[in-house]
Amino acid sequence: MADNPVWKACKPFATGSLAGMFATCCIQPIDMVKVRIQLTAGTAEAAGPLTIASNMLKNEGVTAFYTGLTAGLTRQVVYTGARLGLFDKFTGMVKTPGKQMSFLENAGCALSAGGLAALIGNPADLALIRMQADSMKPAAERAGYTNVFTTMGKIVANEGAGGLMAGAAPTATRAMALNFGMLAFNASAKDALGNMGVSGAPQVFGASAIAGFFASFFSLPFDFVKTQMQKQKKDPVTGELPYKSSMDCAMKIMAEGGPLRFYAGFPTYYVRIAPHAMLTLIAQDFIKKSWSSVGL
Repeated sequence: MADNPVWKACKPFATGSLAGMFATCCIQPIDMVKVRIQLTAGTAEAAGPLTIASNMLKNEGVTAFYTGLTAGLTRQVVYTGARLGLFDKFTGMVKTPGKQMSFLENAGCALSAGGLAALIGNPADLALIRMQADSMKPAAERAGYTNVFTTMGKIVANEGAGGLMAGAAPTATRAMALNFGMLAFNASAKDALGNMGVSGAPQVFGASAIAGFFASFFSLPFDFVKTQMQKQKKDPVTGELPYKSSMDCAMKIMAEGGPLRFYAGFPTYYVRIAPHAMLTLIAQDFIKKSWSSVGL
């Protein structure tokens, strides 16, 4: 099985999917709080992460923290499997045997993999945001999203097939920023730590921690714009959307709240993204080493 050409081609993507699903199951509650913070930013309902988490637990119960889990897992299978798998494929094509890749080479592979994977995973990502935003509405106004498949079905029914690609541009841009911070810095940090004599678990953990910080720092502004684009609805009177494009959205946010508005919920976002990136990278490293022990 290990020498099967089909398995060899699928192996990097299967590894990425499994690693991403494991990390998502651990981080989903924090992600839910992060989305609530972004959706209420600048409104009278805006509050800190602890207040929002407490209110969610009190008013909606524990299950509220796992709203959209099916969409989250589906997104990991498609998106994370694609971005980690493509990154491995791209680095395999670029790397010279016996020579470490430069930071620019790692960055190029990470940016390319992130952008392509985001386009593939946009429908599931959109469904996740819609399910999370819908859970905040009064029961009588909810769209009745139950899982990722019914959510995507309702989107297609109401907005057409093209509706599944809503926010694709900011999603791809955000993914490129996230991949740049996560994969490029992880690969380069791992090489740097190896050159300093650090190996094994400390090397994997240290590199993933560095990657987690930069993934959060570079991606949050794009994530904020992406969320605003995906949750917008047409004005009932004019029939127009609040934002014409991701650039228009970014400019209006800048005018309303300045550059720091893009970092609304940064502590929660960091607590969500950094551990998720670390768990994903650590799980990926473990899974890669485990395939051979089971004959794969």
